[in-house]
Amino acid sequence: MRLSPAPLVAMLALPLTLVAATPSGPARPVAPAPVAATSYPEPHPEINAAIRSLERAKRHLQQAAHDFGGHRVEAIRAIDAALEQLKLALQYDKK
Repeated sequence: MRLSPAPLVAMLALPLTLVAATPSGPARPVAPAPVAATSYPEPHPEINAAIRSLERAKRHLQQAAHDFGGHRVEAIRAIDAALEQLKLALQYDKK
């Protein structure tokens, strides 16, 4: 049985297509996708963001060159009180 030219060309073209489609040079390893530390969402993202923001504001006030019209010391005290309350609130939630 003799094959017609069309199927013969198709049979030869497939391996050539596969060879041409592969990249030249050594294969590069693919890094695995990063895995999330936990699959649970943060329970109180707003409170934790407020704590981080207050801590940054406190550092800014402590490192400032001026006293903000005499309000720096009282502002730092208020930040400390707010941080204490927020941290207590988070501890209460865990009980």
